[in-house]
Formats: sequence, structure tokens, C-alpha cells
Amino acid sequence: MKHPLLAVLMTCHNRRDTTLTCLEALNQQEVNFDVYLVDDGSSDGTSDAVNKHYPAVRILEGNGNLFWVGGMRLAFSEALKGSYDYYLWLNDDTLLDPKALSNLLDIHHDLAKRGHPNSIIVGSTRDSRTGKSTYGGAVQSKRWYSNKFEFVEPGETPQECDTMYGNCVLIPHSVAEKVGNLDAAFIHTLGDLDYGLRARKLECSVWAAPGYVGTCSKNSVRGSWADTNLPLSERLKKVFHIKGFPIRPWTVFVQRHSSPFWYIYWPLPYLRAIIGYRNLNVSPTFCEDSKQETLQL
Repeated sequence: MKHPLLAVLMTCHNRRDTTLTCLEALNQQEVNFDVYLVDDGSSDGTSDAVNKHYPAVRILEGNGNLFWVGGMRLAFSEALKGSYDYYLWLNDDTLLDPKALSNLLDIHHDLAKRGHPNSIIVGSTRDSRTGKSTYGGAVQSKRWYSNKFEFVEPGETPQECDTMYGNCVLIPHSVAEKVGNLDAAFIHTLGDLDYGLRARKLECSVWAAPGYVGTCSKNSVRGSWADTNLPLSERLKKVFHIKGFPIRPWTVFVQRHSSPFWYIYWPLPYLRAIIGYRNLNVSPTFCEDSKQETLQL
């Protein structure tokens, strides 16, 4: 069987050691790939270190204002100019287990044989210390709040999802042709969820792979817009920040993926920031790091 051509898409900013560790695990995979890495204005020597240790990586320079969606969008656009069979979104804080990529490719191959060629395959991750699930596939809640997304615990067989968190996502070329790139309406958050939801509307499917593909720690609620230990002014500043729920991207997302009553849902993250979370051991899933997580209200 022909070996598939795979483009790995990554973005980073001032996490040199984290990025290098990710690339080290990536280079132990038993598949052939090209890496498109956006260095979004790092000042810690990330590009030089990557060039030294992994000279085959194609480094694209950002201006420091691309954030997660912008960086991944740039990497994706460059890779789409090639003749790849698959594109892999990979967060630079995700450490892949051995054979993770070959397993994802095998799962897509099996789903294609079963009549699902236009399938996105999502790899679930676990915390390196606790072993608990962190990121992967997501399903839209059936409750009244239609923008609540619930994590899908990986099982023994592929599970169909509504969308995904973008830490480790395999996208076949046929899906990329239908859906295109990440939407430029988003900056740091919501872009991965939007991509999966748009793919579903275009008659593609999203599947959570069995088991785990590697490790990635979940971000803490402490110090975030949900932390009631912070003054209200600080929480509001954080929730409107690019890494929180900036008004324009959040409005686009809610209008696009909610019911006709989207305007009822729209203020909820801002109200949640005012109320905060007093129990910081029960976190809302949101993110202020190199990728985004979503709010669960």
C-alpha cells in the first residue's frame, strides 16, 4: 500500500524546551511527515534551536500576534500548497506516544473502508501525572445551553463526535478540500470547535480515536477569568482578552452554531466571569495557552 503523505502543523511562542520535547516525540513516530512550524515571534531562541536539532522542519515566522488560530491557519495554508494526503494539528505541549500517528492513520483507513472517507480523527490526551483525560473529541450538550461541549472519554472503538479540541487532530485531504482552513474570524479560541462543527455541516464526520495518543496537561482555572480570588475588574479584563472570549469571535461562533435565540446565550461567559467559580477544583474548560478550550457553563 502507498505510504500516505502527511503534513504536521504546529505553532509556538516562547516555549523553546516544550517545543523541542514535542518534536523529539514526534520524530520517534513510524511514519513519514513534513513539519510546518509557525514561530510566532518567539524571543527565546526557539527557531534557532529547532533549526539546529531538526533542520528539516519548515519554520514560518509570525509577528507575535497570530496566537493559536492565526499560527495554525498560517501553517495550514502553507501545507495546503503541497500534495499531502493528511494534515495533523499538533499542539507543541502534546507528547505523542510511540505509534500514535500510525494508529490514527489506520483508524481513518478503517473508517474509510466502512463508508466514512471524509472523517476527522481526533486523538485524546491524558495528564502525564494523574493519567486523567484532558483533551480530545467533544459532543454538544443536549441541555438547554447549546454551546456547552462535553468531552468524550476515549473508548475501545472509534466514537463519533460533534467537534474536537485541537491538540492532536488528523484531517484527510478530502475534508480539507471541503472545509478549507481555520476561519480567520477567530484568533486564539473557538477555531478548532468551529472547524469540527463546520465539517459536520458539510457532511464530514468527526471521530474520537480509541485510547490515548499521548500526554498534555490541562490548564488551571487559577488566575483565569473564572477565579474569584481575582478582583472583578481583572476577571472581566481576562474574559474579554484574545485568549478568553473576545466579543467579535464569540459573536461569530454563537450566531453560527447556536439556535435562532443565540442572543440569549451570548452574554453567558461574561456573566460567568462576574460570578466566577468558587470551587477551583471543578474547572470550566477554557484555555489561555497555545490552544483553546471551551467554556462549560
